[in-house]
Amino acid sequence: MNTDFRSINQPFSNTVIVDGKTYLYFGGTAYLGIPQNEAFIHLYLEGIKKFGLNNGTSRSNNIQLGIYDAAEQEAATRFLANDALITSSGYLAAQLTVKSLSAFGKVIYAPATHPALWLNGQPDTFSNSFSQWKHHTIETINSSQEQNYVLISNSMNNLFPEVYDFDFLEEIKPDKNIVLIVDDSHGIGVNNNGLGAFSELPKLKNVETVVVASMAKALGIDAGLVLADKAVIAQLKNTNIFVGASPPTAAGLFAFIHAAEIYNTAWVKLQQNISHLKQNLSSSWHGAPNFPAFLTKQENIAQKLSSYQMLISSFPYPTKDSPPINRIVLSSWHTTADLDLFIDCLAKIKGIDHSDEEV
Repeated sequence: MNTDFRSINQPFSNTVIVDGKTYLYFGGTAYLGIPQNEAFIHLYLEGIKKFGLNNGTSRSNNIQLGIYDAAEQEAATRFLANDALITSSGYLAAQLTVKSLSAFGKVIYAPATHPALWLNGQPDTFSNSFSQWKHHTIETINSSQEQNYVLISNSMNNLFPEVYDFDFLEEIKPDKNIVLIVDDSHGIGVNNNGLGAFSELPKLKNVETVVVASMAKALGIDAGLVLADKAVIAQLKNTNIFVGASPPTAAGLFAFIHAAEIYNTAWVKLQQNISHLKQNLSSSWHGAPNFPAFLTKQENIAQKLSSYQMLISSFPYPTKDSPPINRIVLSSWHTTADLDLFIDCLAKIKGIDHSDEEV
């Protein structure tokens, strides 16, 4: 009888119980462990008592909760942006941004952009390699008669861990006007000392930078975020999508506003976990610097680890018929003891296989 890991009926944490067995869990996107952080949960409950369970009125209503403006100001300050906009989901934040700003010029998509960024189905890209794509994009824009462009990209590839460098924009002719839309859902709260991508994007006169992100991953609340200059945020807040949509729960935003130290403490713990595991992984595991995911091409590694009651992220990509992507994903909720047990299991598997397959 196969174990059913698709009907888990408890909150995710460092462990899950399935069919009476306790498994260590190394998957998901709760990089800072916020869903199980007691101090954050206390803040969330305080927010519920203060503001109630939800708010179904749109942001265009003549009577408003002030928490939404306060949360946007806090997000802009925390992530070093001029202004911010918060929606009920990362998908909504991305869609309203792309649909509003894509009219500025010719749209060029980077490889593997998240579906939340798509305008009309999966876009064509020059290459599956970000490095090749950026060189092609420089040549395309510099040799074109068109002046205005909208570049749309993730900030990183979290599946095949790689953080993207956007300094290539400096090589584009200064008379070309660029709007750069970057999805930082997996980076915000984690990369760049927790600041995410916005403050690291090139500051060029001919480039308008806009970051969209889900706040449901590292930041642990069901909301979407846009970071940009004030004029861009004002434009986005005037869209039908923003005006007509209900906002996220005020309780979650209350917790976000008051959780700066909680996030920082969790980030430090996450970096300690990354360092500890990295020191004990073989060269067959690969990751991006300071990012909590490690990829391997070892076949059947997920099944082997499952036999030791260890669960990692493993699913076929890019189609259901593709080989699985096998990754360890760390969180701040993992203890040093959890990591040591995992490392011991890898050693046992290596001993049984009498090999350690290289990527």
